[in-house]
Amino acid sequence: MSASSLPASLPELFAAFNRLTVLIVGDVMMDAYVWGKVGRISPEAPVPVVNVGRTEQRLGGAANVALNVQALGATPLLCAVVGEDTGGDQLIGLLLDKDLSAEGIVRSAHRPTTVKQRILAAGQQLIRIDSEVEHDLNPAESAALQQRYEALLARADVVIFEDYDKGVLNAGSIAHFIDLARQRGIPTVVDPKKKNFLAYQYCTLFKPNLKELREGLKLEFGDTDADRPQFEAAVDRLRELLTPEIVLVTLSERGVFSESAATGRSYIPAHLRMISDVSGAGDTVISIAALCVALGLPAPVTAALANLGGGLVCEQVGVVPIEKQRLLEEAQQTGLQLV
Repeated sequence: MSASSLPASLPELFAAFNRLTVLIVGDVMMDAYVWGKVGRISPEAPVPVVNVGRTEQRLGGAANVALNVQALGATPLLCAVVGEDTGGDQLIGLLLDKDLSAEGIVRSAHRPTTVKQRILAAGQQLIRIDSEVEHDLNPAESAALQQRYEALLARADVVIFEDYDKGVLNAGSIAHFIDLARQRGIPTVVDPKKKNFLAYQYCTLFKPNLKELREGLKLEFGDTDADRPQFEAAVDRLRELLTPEIVLVTLSERGVFSESAATGRSYIPAHLRMISDVSGAGDTVISIAALCVALGLPAPVTAALANLGGGLVCEQVGVVPIEKQRLLEEAQQTGLQLV
């Protein structure tokens, strides 16, 4: 998008989000919750007995990114693999309940749907039970995923790679998917994890957090001002290996860092907030960043708006999508400029 066609104001920017379609490829999962009360210890083993009060299933992983994209007004298209199991049925049902398209979801009899079940009592999580595999897709699954991706790519303004190391994405498919997007001039933004960290060559925006940057590059450095030279050297190394257009690193309570050839390096401090729960903040950050990249916003503006959104969802308990109107109001109050 040319500079002359960039949105001229924050309201125009947020209205432009409504015209975008976002293809999200990666690991979807179900977040299941069981709330109950503990009244006694089991006679079978020294563990609490939880009497169940209520249960809930929520969309997680890449599906939560889709919820954030939808909350911002854009149209999300999910592309992923789930099992032919109860978890997969529940996930498809929740997608339909949320008016999210399931046309990019591949069902497989050879791998389970990732489900993370949390047992909670007295305001505390007692245990989490994960049902998942982490091995790569088999050839038939991989071919089916590629077919769905190619079919949906034609409608996309930007692609988000949402990688949780569950095996849906691997080095070969990542390179192929990025290449297809680049051939069409469609930007790609990446929320990486450890296993495929160095597979995302030539993406448009690469967004690790500080821990992922350390692990992905196998480097050790702290998170204080004194560690800034080592941190920036790590970003330089990342650039050498991946050649992304924009690097955006989330720094937790220290805010975000962005770098691009056009705008140089920017450190954007976090805003003072009452933090309730950091869960899902990364999903919000990558969703906002993707829409900004699709509209051609400069890297510091993209980082600043994503930083605001990530902070806002941390004020909420649990994994919740961003509230678009509140984000707009916050951006206006802080005087965020689009240039």
